[in-house]
Amino acid sequence: MKKVILIIMIFLLLINIPLKVKAEDIAREARYVLVMDSSSKQVLYEKNGYSNVPMASTTKILTALIGISTTNEEEEFEVSKNAQCIRGSKVGYKAGEIVSVDELLHGLMFKSGNDAAITLSEGIATSETDFTNLMNHFAHSLGLINSNFETVHGLDSNSHYTSCYDLAYLTAKAMENQKFLDIVSSKEVNREDFTRAYTNINKILWRIPEANGVKTGYTGQAGKCLVSSVNYKDRNIIIVVLNCNERWKVTERLFNYVKENYDFHTLNLTDIDESLSEENKDKKIKFSIKKGSLYDAKVNEYKKFNSNEIQKVIKIFNKTTNEELIKSII
Repeated sequence: MKKVILIIMIFLLLINIPLKVKAEDIAREARYVLVMDSSSKQVLYEKNGYSNVPMASTTKILTALIGISTTNEEEEFEVSKNAQCIRGSKVGYKAGEIVSVDELLHGLMFKSGNDAAITLSEGIATSETDFTNLMNHFAHSLGLINSNFETVHGLDSNSHYTSCYDLAYLTAKAMENQKFLDIVSSKEVNREDFTRAYTNINKILWRIPEANGVKTGYTGQAGKCLVSSVNYKDRNIIIVVLNCNERWKVTERLFNYVKENYDFHTLNLTDIDESLSEENKDKKIKFSIKKGSLYDAKVNEYKKFNSNEIQKVIKIFNKTTNEELIKSII
């Protein structure tokens, strides 16, 4: 009898091992996922997050950022026949219509308007091809090395791809732009401001109270996509979910996972090193760490290359695992 009980206990222990929720299980409906702390650029969760994949209309995050960076919002562009006739999601602009950059940006990000994307690209760079060249130069300047942009709107194209990591990093940088943040965090604008009213199709703004952006997408090759930003603990948590039929639920689940499994810290640099120069005394460093873990900070000094000037590097690391969490040069 004791032997039977022992066997049963061992069996119960064995079947309990998989019940620990694996990271893969929390996004089982998605093919490609990555979650990033936008302040520290730490990856908090990923599944196939560095694979090159199509990204549908999440492409428009870069289209919008370039539009904001290279124009005045009061500028006006004429809608071409090419823009009017584009397939896929559209605002409904007509050829010959004159639309402000500000309205085009809302049409782009609220309604996922492919016609808005083409009108912006033609107005800024004269052609879609020239604009995609601009997109690739801009992406490379940000360090996005696993991305190539062949369309301005995200419709399927053989050499149009990114990775979840690149898309998260791009979004983190875009959210630092106040105009971009103002647009993607808004739910609607009325007709008094533009030629027509716009309601944001991004349901995550309604489903997660702290959500403040950013973009949906869908094509046959890319599947259903969603890039989200959720403001939490004084930083944006960027959640990228690509090729996922349950993108809304998975995004909510990932955000809850992050809240339940991570602590978020903000340190004054002077708490780490009291000898910092005056211009660095008000600077802060933000990072994330798994709950239950302790952290420590180290300051290393190096001589700059071909110079006697001393450069300080602050490293935050997990004392439990000895993993480096973040490095900051000051």
